[in-house]
Amino acid sequence: QVQLVESGGGLVQPGGSLRLSCAASGSIYSLSPMGWYRQAPGKQRELVATITSAGIINYADSVKGRFTISRDNAANTVSLQMNSLKPEDTAVYYCSAKRGGMNYWGKGTLVSVSS
Repeated sequence: QVQLVESGGGLVQPGGSLRLSCAASGSIYSLSPMGWYRQAPGKQRELVATITSAGIINYADSVKGRFTISRDNAANTVSLQMNSLKPEDTAVYYCSAKRGGMNYWGKGTLVSVSS
C-alpha cells in the first residue's frame, strides 16, 4: 500500500508561482511513473506531468515551459514547480504513482489562480 500526501496549494495571482510537493510513504524507487494530474470544476481529470524512475519526463502541452516536475528519491518526494500561473490552471492537483500495475492517488490540493 502506498500513501501519497500533497501539500503546497493555495491562492495565487495570475503570473505568480507555487510549488507543490508529494510525500510518499516509504521508498519511491519502485514507483514509476510518478506525477501530477489536475481536475478543474466540471472537467475531467487530466495529466499535468509525469516522471519515471529513470528521469524521463512528460508534460501536458498546456504547461510546457511553465511547470517543472522533479523527484527526490532520497526524500521520497515528487515536486511540481509552477510558474507563470494562469486562471485556467485553477484545479485540484493530485499526486499519482504506479507500482506493479497498481495506481495510487493522493487526496489532492487546491490551486486557485485569481486576481
